[in-house]
Order: sequence, then structure tokens, then C-alpha cells
Amino acid sequence: MSIKTKLSAIIFGSVLLILALNLTLNLYSARSNLRSENVSNMKMTAMQIAVAVEQSSYSSNYVEAQIAKNLRMAAILASYELDPDIKNVRSNELKALSIKLGVSNISLLVKTDNDIIVAKSSDSKEIGLSTKGMGFWYIALLELFRDQVVTIEQGQALDNFWSGPFEYSSATPDYIEKWGYYHDPRSNYIIDPYIRSTAVSDYVKIMSPSEIVRQSKEVNPGILEITGINPDTFGSASMASDGSDSINVKLHNRPIQYGTYIYGNVDQDKAAVMQALNRKEPVTLDTEVLGKRVLKSFIPIFQPEGSTYVITVVMDYAVISSVIRHQLFNNITTSLLLLVVFFLCSYILAGIVTRPIQSILGKVNDVAKGKFEPPLDVSSRDELGQLALRINAMTFHLMQHTNRLGQTLEENRAVKEHLESVINGTSDAIHTVDMDGRILSTNRAFEELYGWNAAQAAVSKTPYLVPATALRQETARLQLLREGTPLPPIETVRLKRDGSVVEVSVSTSIIRDEEGHPQSYIHVSRDMTERNRMEELLRRSEKLTTVGQLAAGVAHEIRNPLTTLRGFLQLQQEKKVLVPLHIELMLSELERINLIVSEFLILAKPQAVHFQQKDVRHILSDVISLLDSQAHLFGIEFDTRFSEHPAIVHCEENQLKQVFINIVKNAIEAMPEGGTITLTQHVVENSVVIVISDEGEGVPEDMLPKLGEPFFTNKESGTGLGLMVSQRIIQAHKGSMEIQSEFGLGAEVTIRLPAGQSINEERSEE
Repeated sequence: MSIKTKLSAIIFGSVLLILALNLTLNLYSARSNLRSENVSNMKMTAMQIAVAVEQSSYSSNYVEAQIAKNLRMAAILASYELDPDIKNVRSNELKALSIKLGVSNISLLVKTDNDIIVAKSSDSKEIGLSTKGMGFWYIALLELFRDQVVTIEQGQALDNFWSGPFEYSSATPDYIEKWGYYHDPRSNYIIDPYIRSTAVSDYVKIMSPSEIVRQSKEVNPGILEITGINPDTFGSASMASDGSDSINVKLHNRPIQYGTYIYGNVDQDKAAVMQALNRKEPVTLDTEVLGKRVLKSFIPIFQPEGSTYVITVVMDYAVISSVIRHQLFNNITTSLLLLVVFFLCSYILAGIVTRPIQSILGKVNDVAKGKFEPPLDVSSRDELGQLALRINAMTFHLMQHTNRLGQTLEENRAVKEHLESVINGTSDAIHTVDMDGRILSTNRAFEELYGWNAAQAAVSKTPYLVPATALRQETARLQLLREGTPLPPIETVRLKRDGSVVEVSVSTSIIRDEEGHPQSYIHVSRDMTERNRMEELLRRSEKLTTVGQLAAGVAHEIRNPLTTLRGFLQLQQEKKVLVPLHIELMLSELERINLIVSEFLILAKPQAVHFQQKDVRHILSDVISLLDSQAHLFGIEFDTRFSEHPAIVHCEENQLKQVFINIVKNAIEAMPEGGTITLTQHVVENSVVIVISDEGEGVPEDMLPKLGEPFFTNKESGTGLGLMVSQRIIQAHKGSMEIQSEFGLGAEVTIRLPAGQSINEERSEE
């Protein structure tokens, strides 16, 4: 495809993309605007219906008030005609009286122990009717019997009289009636004249909002349904899916106050009704009902008297879709015409723009073939002219760089030959392997150490060098290198070609590409056989020297008490008399010899130990309890500062107690005048640290380096072996012990022990 065609396609595609985006935005904006407009219309319709309902409510209240006055007048007239005792009143008398007064029927209500019932009536269906379950009706009747003013908000209250609102009859549910209740204080009953006629039912139906709803739907064809919802009973267990209710059938408690409930989803609508009431603003749902996409708006209506209900307006989404389809057709038609015009213009423009590009493309092809001359002719100063100038400059620099690269290649070849000579001349065995374990290269020292030449090693894999005992360690080291962890050299063993084992020090590095991906490993091996042999000889020599020093020290330390024993024995032999003082001194010298021999045996003979997980705090507490009495004799107190968390170490408990007892006893003996011994314990990273400090005279600076040497002590009766034993025990526990002191200011002993497994697990979880 030519540049001209590509440029035309780019311009055409750009215009097409812009038009598509514009079309999408217009479509989205139109849909959003139409939706907002329809939601506003639905809200306005609902508010108009609410206003009409409120106005009709005022008219209905006026009519109800007039009827209530007439019913009160009829009740008062009836009270003059009837006997005050209900036992003397007959139902036939009530029937004749209702005709005379111009009401439908008259009932008499009496109060029982726990109810108010109809005792006498001109309508036999009314007799025995209970009012206890009638809510505010029952409360109003109770207040009339008490000669109180009725406090119920519903209906009309007058002197000794109350009239309930229009409501369906309990005895004859097909009729809407208007009742009046009058209590003459002289009588033991309530007179209830009421009107039951089709005229009342027709009036209530005319004054209901259903007619307003019908007219609103005729004016707005897109509105499918308008429903007045009673939030108190809507969605109750007795309500059916069509909005009917077998229990809540009265005018004041029906779930559907007016309108129909065809496009309904009870659970979804109930949630929307509660949301609209809580937010006190309309809630709109875009949903599908009866296979039709609709918009349902729930508008809360708050009436002046305090009651609240919700008007639901359902609009067919097809109204919005039809407008959008019409607008979409117009936009697509306009866009297609613009595309044709832009395509023709872009093709012509591309031809003008691409002419200079052809010459630039020819020059680039020449440069790609290594032909840098001649340069491009520049005839303009626009962007293409600037591009031609930059290509000429690039061609010139490329020609210079090509010449330099030739020179660099020769220099690299010389450096490579020099490095190969250095690598082959070094005494360390060097070989490289790829990530799959294949050996890539070796040097001459590698062939001499392992017995493999470069050709044989190149077709082999690295496991032939690593014995099975070191294979897991080597795999772990290579994994750490891949993760970027630098590793120090490690002393290990490797296998020669003949199967013999050689001790080597191996240093491994990883080679990565420019993106940081591992490519290969470089292993540098050094034969450690001779050095290890010399070190072993040196260690044996040091051991023999140490043994000699210890033997000389023991001999010297034991000779002094033996000399004393010999002198006393000779003295007693000459005098042939046993002196108790001499016997006591001899026993003391024998005890000193026994102490020296016991501590020497601890150093010379390894003891069987059983390491366990122990809490250092408990061990220190046992030591303090053991030495507390001795400390009190010298006026010494213990100050313990232990951590709140467990300090678990892997140890032999009795050996650690011996170490702590030695150190604490030394501190006690260093403070003959009394003082405080501070024991601090805390956890630092993966170590448990114990610090024991005293307030004694301390140790002179020149004596600090000699502490721990056998038979070196600044105490008259000491051997110097106790501190040496303590250091050996701490070293056996893979810990360390440091002694710091300033003469005249006391001494401080710091012991570090590796933390046990439970502490490390707790830290890893944190």
C-alpha cells in the first residue's frame, strides 16, 4: 500500500472516528436528556394529581362535615324518641325511626367488659358486630362512653358526637357508608344513625383521584399507568401481585389508594417506595415489565395534615426510543455525506503531501543498503524540508559511526583475546553454564582441577560436578541468585571426572540481559584441599598448645595447695599431734583442689546435653530465686526488666542456669557493701538479649582482654575457669557473651542467644 493511500486512509479513519464519537456522544446526550425530561414530566404529572387529590379532599371534607351535622341532628332527635335503657328499645322501633328521620339505618352500641358491640339495629346484619378490631373507631367510641371530647384526627368530632370518615361497610362491603355516633349521658348506649346509598358511593368514587388519573393518561399517551400507593400496607403478606388485599380492604388502609397496578413488581417496587420516602425525593427505575421496557418513577407526596403516600408513574420507554431512532437516522445520514466529502478531499491532499516523501523514502532505502552519498536536495523550509535536512545530518553521522564501529570491532577482538589469555592463565577454575545447566565455556584450570576439557564439558550438564549431598544446597543458592541476592563464596565439595571428591571454594555470579532476565551463571572454583590440610594441622597445634597451657596451669594451681598439705602433714608427723585448725586448713585446700579438677573436667570432657525450647525469663527467675537469700545477706537487691512477650531459646536449661549463676555470683562478690544488680531481657530481631550489670568496682581496662583465660582471676579464692566454662556454654548455644566495664563504675555482661522457632513464627505472622 502506497503512502498516499495510507495517508488518505488515516485522514478518512480519523474523520470516521470523530464522527462516530460525535454520534455516540449525541446519542448518549439525547437519551440522557429525554430520560431527564420524561422523569420531570412524570414528577409534574404526579404533583398535579397530588394537588387535585388534595383539592378533592377539601371538598370531600366539607361534604362529610355537612353530613356529620345532619347525622348528629338525627341522633339527637332519636334520643328524644327512644327509652334511655336499651332493654326497653326494640329493633322494629329503630326501623320506623330511621324512616322517620331520613337515614338508612339506626344501630345502638353498648359497652361490654372488653368490647363495644351493636346490640340493636334496624339492619339485622349489624346486630352483634364487634368494634374492638376497628382501630381508631374503637378509641373514639370509648371516649364517647366516657363523655370525653373525641381526640381522633380522622372524621368530625362535635359535642357528645363523632362521625367517622367515608368507609366501606363491614356488614355490606359493597357500600360506602357515613356513620354518626351520639352518646346521650342519660342513656346506656350510643346511637349510630348512618347513610347507606349508591349516592354516597358514587360521590366518593367521583371525588377519588381515579378520574384525574384517567384524564392524565389520555393527555400523555406515553404514560401506561398511574398508581397511588399506601406505604403502610403495600407489600404486606396479604397483598396479591395485582395490588388487591384480602385483609386491608378499607378506604384508609388499601395498598392501592387509586389507579391500577398492572405493571408492578411487588418486591422491587416496595424497595423503591421506601427509598423515595427516606430520601424525600423521586426515585426512577429503568426496568422491564410484561415484556416491555418501562420507566417507573416513585414520587413521595407529603400532605399538610402529616400523612404520606407515594404516586407511581409508569412510562413506556418506546417513546424515548422512537425519538432517539429518528435523531440517530438524521445524524447517520449527515455523517455519511460528510465522510464522502472528506474522503475525496483527503485523497487529493495526500497526493500533494506525499510527493516529497517519495524522494525521502528512496534516500532511506539507499542508507539501509550502506550507500550514504549523495545527500538529499532540500527545496523547501517546511516540515518535510526540515525532515530532509535531518536525514542528511543522520546519514552523515551514520557514516561516521560506521567507521568508528569498524575500529571498535577490531579493538574488541584484541580485548577478547587478552581476556581469554588472562582467564586461561588464572589458577582458579572458571566455567559458565546456561539456565538449563549446559556448560558453555571453561578455562584451562577447570580442565586441570576436574579432569574435563572444554569439548567434553560443553556437551555435559552441571550435576556431574555436584555430589548428591550438596545438590540441595546448590539449588537453593542458584534460586537466591535468580532472585537478585548477592552471595559470598562457599566452601563445599565437588566431584572430579574420575569420581573422587575435591574440597573447593565456589563463587557464583549470574549474568543478566539488558532487561534484567537471567541468562547464565559463572562459577569460579578454587582448590581448598591443601589449605584445609594446613588449617587442620594448625588447629591441632593450637589444641596441643592449649592443652599444654591448661595442664601447666592445673599443675601450678594444684601444686600450691599440695605444698601446704605436705607441710601440715610433716608438721603433725613430727609432733605426732592432730591439730584441728590444721585439719580444717587441709580440708579447705583439698576442696580447692577438687574445685579445680571439676572445672577442668567440664572443659576437657563434653557433657551429654538435651536441648529444648525454654523461656529465658523463667530461667532467670529461677536463678534470682536461688540467689535471693545470699544477695540479701550482702544488702543487694535485684532489679528485673523482662519483656512482656515470651523469649524462647533452644537451650539446655541447667547449663544456662550455671552461666547466669556464675555471672550473678561474680556481681554479688563485687559489691561487698551492697547495691543493685540489674537484669534486663529483650528481643532484638532474631536474638534474645540478656544484660546483667552491677554497681561494684568493675574490672581495670588492662585486665578486660584476659578475662576468660584459664586460671586468670582477680579473686583470692577464684580459679578463672568459671568464666571460661560460661563462655564455652554460650558458644555451644551458638550465642555470644561480651563483658564491658569501667573501673570504679561496675561491670556489664551482655549475652546474645538465637531466638527460638516460636518467636520467629510470631514475627513472620506480624
